[in-house]
Formats: sequence, C-alpha cells, structure tokens
Amino acid sequence: MAVNSVENSEFTTTHSVIDSQETSCCIVGGGPAGAVLALLLARQNIPVILLEKHKDFDREFRGDTLHPSVMEIMDQLGIADKLLELPHTKMRRLTIQAGENTAALVDLSSLKTKYPYITILPQVKFLELITAEAQRYPNFQLVMGANVQEIIIENEIVCGIRYRGHGGYHAVRSPLTVAADGRFSRLRQLAGFEPIKTSPPMDVLWFRLPRSPHDVKDSGVGGRAAGGHLLVVIDRLDYWQLGYVILKGSYQKLRDLGIENWQKSVAKLAPEFADRVEQIKDWSQVSFLSVESSRLPRWYRPGLLLIGDAAHVMSPIGGVGINYAIQDAVVAANVLNTPLKNHHLHLWDLAEVQRQREWPTRIIQGFQSLMQDQIIKGALDSDRQFTPPALLQLPIVRNIAAQLIAFGATRVRVEE
Repeated sequence: MAVNSVENSEFTTTHSVIDSQETSCCIVGGGPAGAVLALLLARQNIPVILLEKHKDFDREFRGDTLHPSVMEIMDQLGIADKLLELPHTKMRRLTIQAGENTAALVDLSSLKTKYPYITILPQVKFLELITAEAQRYPNFQLVMGANVQEIIIENEIVCGIRYRGHGGYHAVRSPLTVAADGRFSRLRQLAGFEPIKTSPPMDVLWFRLPRSPHDVKDSGVGGRAAGGHLLVVIDRLDYWQLGYVILKGSYQKLRDLGIENWQKSVAKLAPEFADRVEQIKDWSQVSFLSVESSRLPRWYRPGLLLIGDAAHVMSPIGGVGINYAIQDAVVAANVLNTPLKNHHLHLWDLAEVQRQREWPTRIIQGFQSLMQDQIIKGALDSDRQFTPPALLQLPIVRNIAAQLIAFGATRVRVEE
C-alpha cells in the first residue's frame, strides 16, 4: 500500500486511525459540486460520505449566483421552490455604466426557461438546503471538520483517504473518491495533478457596505467604469457587495497610496455610496482575490475523479463557476450511477465524465477570455475613456452571451 501525504503535513502513518469506514463514494469538499453530487447519489440509493474540512458552510464572499441551468436542475429535484422561499434577489440584466452611458451586456429576461434570471442567494443557505435534502436518505453521511491529509493507493489505484478531525485520524475506503475541494484542492495536490493556468489581467478587492433606506431595491448586478477603474455592485438584499477590479499585480501599489485614496475612487465610481465607503477604515475589511483560470488536462486516475474548481478554475466573469461545478456533479452522477450500483467502476467511466464536460468548460473559458479582452482591459486602461464595445451591443451577440451565461455550452439534466 502507498500513501501520498501533503508535504510537511503533521500526519504520518505512525498515527493510529480511530476508525475506518467503507462506502461506495467518498466526496471530499462540501461546496456546490460535492453537495449536489452527494445528494444525487444518495437519491439513487448509493452509499456516499461527504467530507468538509470546515465546521460550517459560512464563508466570506463565496459565489452566490444560481443561474437558470442550476434552477432547472433544482426544479427537477423538486427543491427549486424551497430555494426561492429563502431571502434572495433576482438579476435579469447585467449592465455596465460608463459616465452618463449605461449599456446592457446581458439580458436573460427573454430566455425560454421557467427561471429567466440569476438567483442571488447566500451560498451557505444553498448548501444547508442541499445537505438537509441529502440527509433524508439513510445512505448519506456528512462529516464536518474533516481535514483530508492523505490518499490511500493500492496497486496504483486510489482506494480512499485519511482525514484528521473529531479527536484523531480516520480512514474512508471507497472504490471512488471524488475531489470537489475547490481551486486549492488538497486532493489534486496529493494526486500529483498539474493544471494548465491562464492569468486574467485582473484581481478583485471584495468588500461590503450597509444598505440605506433610500437605496434602489432588487437591482441585481451592475458595473461602473471610469478613469481606469471598474467597480462591480451586487445587491445582497440586506447589504451591498462590491468588487473593486484592479490590474493584476497592482494591489500593493494601491495599498501604498493609502485607503483614503481608494475610498475616493470608489465614491467617484458610485456616488451613492460616498456617505458609506468611509466605514471601510482599513484593509482588513477588504478581501483580496487573486483571479486566475485553469483546467486540468486529465480529470481522473484509477479510483479518483476531480470536478468543479478542482478540475477547472473559472474567472469571475459571468459568475459561472458554481453553475459549471454543479453541472459537473450532475453529469458525474448520470454517468457513474449504474457502475457504482453494479460495483463495476472502470477508468473509462471516469473518462466519460471528462469527455462530456471538457468542451463546455473550454468554451466558457474562451468566452470569459473574450469578455476580459473586450471589457476588463478597456475599463482598466487609464489612458483612454472606456466605452462598451459596439460588438457586444449587437442583439445576436447579446443573445449568445445570455445563453452561455444561463446554461453554458450544453444544457444539463438529471437522468433518473
């Protein structure tokens, strides 16, 4: 037996394992991809253990946009109405304001779907609902606070993992382990996968401001561009989430200029927040996101499958990351249900998941690159006044953009 462990990990094989469990599928990572896959497998009476290293699902500035594709999937599962009973906002149009001009880049309102909008819902509430649904099935188990340290390999096949938590070290053995543990995937590192990286020309500073009784309600998502700066404004119902987009590598220079200088820039981009931006008194109230995109050349090895951000990291353009992760989970469940039930899982089953999802991933990443070149670079160019590209105002281009953002390159459905 071989064991791969993270370099400098406190775990060594001399630690005694408190218990060892067996299951049909062990999913590492309780984000949208992992939680939805666990629910789909549990519905098919397949034993599944979902491991999440944190003790709760609450994270700062996680992606919170559920696109029409996901809402249709939730509708198939009979839980879309439950989701919409939770406090949320709806975004039907994505706009960008430059000076006195406002342009609609994407309009979802005319899409042929029951959900012609993006649902903006706190991810913690989404994950709590999905896992609560999964817990209705006796063959589902959720373990919070499970920090995976090692993968177990026998005869070059991944046979499970070992995690630390709950007073010691535990093992989970399974014919299939799924890495759904995000862009900084521990399992990807342990398994020796190297992604192909691209570096978008931007980073983002996320922060939040309180609402005022006079603020516009249910405004969704919008952008403001002026003077080589770009601000993303998201209506989060009881507060505003804002993303200040900067050129990659310019964060330290921005900090050196002082937070007061940054406050003035935000107030100039969005005058309605001028009376509140001074509440951000130091940089500890701002979350820095280094933006990158990447994908793995290969998403699997015997006994192991990577999905979601573990297999492909998206840029924030279009907010499609969650939706592609959930589509990965649906396709994985569709393809792997029967092999897992029959206890005959083959390498070509894992390859089929990648085959169905790789080209949609490449297409959306290409679309994101186009948007970055056409919009982001121009908005961050301080040497010229920004105007939205005329190409993006053509109805056919806007319709294609709406379809891609809403559904991706292919429409994914749950196979019962």
